[in-house]
Amino acid sequence: MSDDFSAIEAKMKGVGLSRAAIDAFRHSVGVLVSNQSMLIGEESIEPAANVAEWDELVAATAPADAALLGQTVVVKLNGGLGTSMGLQKAKSLLEIKPGVTFLDLIVRQVQSLRRQAGCLVSLLLMDSFSTSADTMAYLARYAEDGFADPGQVEMLQNRVPKLTVDALQPVEFPANPDLEWCPPGHGDIYPALVGSGWLDKLLDSGVKYAFVSNSDNLGAQMDTRFLRWFAESGSPFVMEVTRRTEADKKGGHLATRKADGQPILREVAQCPAEDVPAFQDIDRHRYFNTNNLWIRLDCLKEFLEGHGGVMPLPVIRNVKTVDPRDAATPKVYQLETAMGAAIQCFAGARAVCVPRSRFFPVKTCSDLLLLRSDAVVIDEDGCMGLAPECGGVAPVVLLDTGIYKLVESLDSLGVPSLKNVQKLVVKKQHRFAEGEPLQGTVEIA
Repeated sequence: MSDDFSAIEAKMKGVGLSRAAIDAFRHSVGVLVSNQSMLIGEESIEPAANVAEWDELVAATAPADAALLGQTVVVKLNGGLGTSMGLQKAKSLLEIKPGVTFLDLIVRQVQSLRRQAGCLVSLLLMDSFSTSADTMAYLARYAEDGFADPGQVEMLQNRVPKLTVDALQPVEFPANPDLEWCPPGHGDIYPALVGSGWLDKLLDSGVKYAFVSNSDNLGAQMDTRFLRWFAESGSPFVMEVTRRTEADKKGGHLATRKADGQPILREVAQCPAEDVPAFQDIDRHRYFNTNNLWIRLDCLKEFLEGHGGVMPLPVIRNVKTVDPRDAATPKVYQLETAMGAAIQCFAGARAVCVPRSRFFPVKTCSDLLLLRSDAVVIDEDGCMGLAPECGGVAPVVLLDTGIYKLVESLDSLGVPSLKNVQKLVVKKQHRFAEGEPLQGTVEIA
């Protein structure tokens, strides 16, 4: 492997990427070239400690006042296309209810915060090159409220070169030059904030607190009581975690580093093979990251200034082919970072265990059917909740992925009533009448 970064830097400069983006990728490549282990062994960590309970914190805290809301920005990661569900546009433009998309709900939530505060509460969408045009075209309907101006609401995600596995240099693929690039993971939020100028712009306008979450997680709603607690806590960085279940055992988990007691994240790609049983032990490692983060922007700027403008995040190395649809094309490294891993960078960083209702992502058609049903209620402020009949527990929906993998396949299934259902399993092609009442455990097989 080569430690010559000049060709990589030239390629990134050639497409106009910022100095912050280039320096962040230089760090990632440097980690790879150094041959330092990117694995986190079980012997080096302990189960997560000092995890506070969300319900206890918000019950004892008054809602944030207008002044505090005016110092806050809502940041949504909006770079995904949802290709695994057959989408070729921004995933946030997927309809959840008739005529209502993820993006509509995000805007409604921010509009509600603005009404409460009587002032501007900022919204910032981190779009990718793939989602920017679709997203901004859709937001034209909210032009009167200032959501249609990219200069007011959009920050573009960076891209990084795919690297050859033998020489660690930018891959050349003339057949489709777009495939020479890949997304850098959501850890890119830090160089994107700096390189775009948004970090300074927000701080200069008096914005001090950021609530960051994925645009497809409808449970990630700004809670004004928690905002006040966060502001008063003095912590520079708080991660929302929730308890792992058997369904989550292959996902990353929170842990405590033995060497200094610092909370860290460990993803499965960072786990040695011999430690996988411990990694998947949900009684030992009880919490996973929801990707809902609260960040003090002034502390972020101070940290970056003290570390050469770079957030030194752990690097995840993925081995792919340059054309993911053609196994015969050259193998490449795709380097990624995770934004939640920054929990290890800040002294005083904390984790808070939140109810599962704050983690409600849509990754499959099963998730989408549940959202489209009457088990999920969305109010006029864009906030999501479960119907009273659910008793606080969301129905489990399991659709055969061989039949119901693509969004369009749901059109032939129909949307039954699920508010009185504990579990719905569909293993064959079927057609429900719209609103067809179901109860208990239902299996179509």
